[in-house]
Amino acid sequence: MSIQTALALFGVLTASAAGLAQQPGQPQLKVDSTNRTLTVNAENTVTVEPEVAILHVGFETQPTDAKSAYAAGTATSNAIIGALKQAGVPESAIHSEWQHLNSVYDKPHKFTLQQQWTVRVRPEQAAQMLDVAVTAGATNSGQIDWTVDNEQALQDKALEGAAGRARAQAAVLARGMGVKLGVLVYVSNQVSSPVVPMRAYAMKASTAETAQPLSIEPHKVSSSANVYAVFAIE
Repeated sequence: MSIQTALALFGVLTASAAGLAQQPGQPQLKVDSTNRTLTVNAENTVTVEPEVAILHVGFETQPTDAKSAYAAGTATSNAIIGALKQAGVPESAIHSEWQHLNSVYDKPHKFTLQQQWTVRVRPEQAAQMLDVAVTAGATNSGQIDWTVDNEQALQDKALEGAAGRARAQAAVLARGMGVKLGVLVYVSNQVSSPVVPMRAYAMKASTAETAQPLSIEPHKVSSSANVYAVFAIE
């Protein structure tokens, strides 16, 4: 192999290695003796017990004419919300998601009324309040989102941990390579939303006496952060 060919091959291999070192969305770093940097990619996950259960509660009436469907829906709607308030859920914790008066497919002049709410309660109240709603007529209910009171604080904790790991990894890498860690040149991050969904659909029991709350175990809530950092080395 000639010297010119060997030098050309070395240049291709060097460029390929530099390209492999980059990650999508990260700055393209020049790899040569004048650019003395090291890069690290660190992830951290924080997991906590849930502080809030968001119940998705709703119903659908039987097919009938529009006026009757609306009347039946109104009665069921008021019964569900009344039962939840009677059970101790404050009005501020109940929010409408949607409500629709729909024509029934291939049944001319037949309609159903559908309505759904979100109900914020403490995790230990989730099974009881779902049972209250179902007993009162909530026939399309059961999805639960587990979260915390302060989602931003949980995200910040995950990000702080990832940043600390990134700097610690950079220090270890610098010592291992026999160089001194310099100033931070570039940093970027990604943080996940701390919400864990759990689906457990329930249907209304035939009588109030036979209705029993579901056995519901809260899911822990996690938030993850990833930090990509570039440090100068001396």
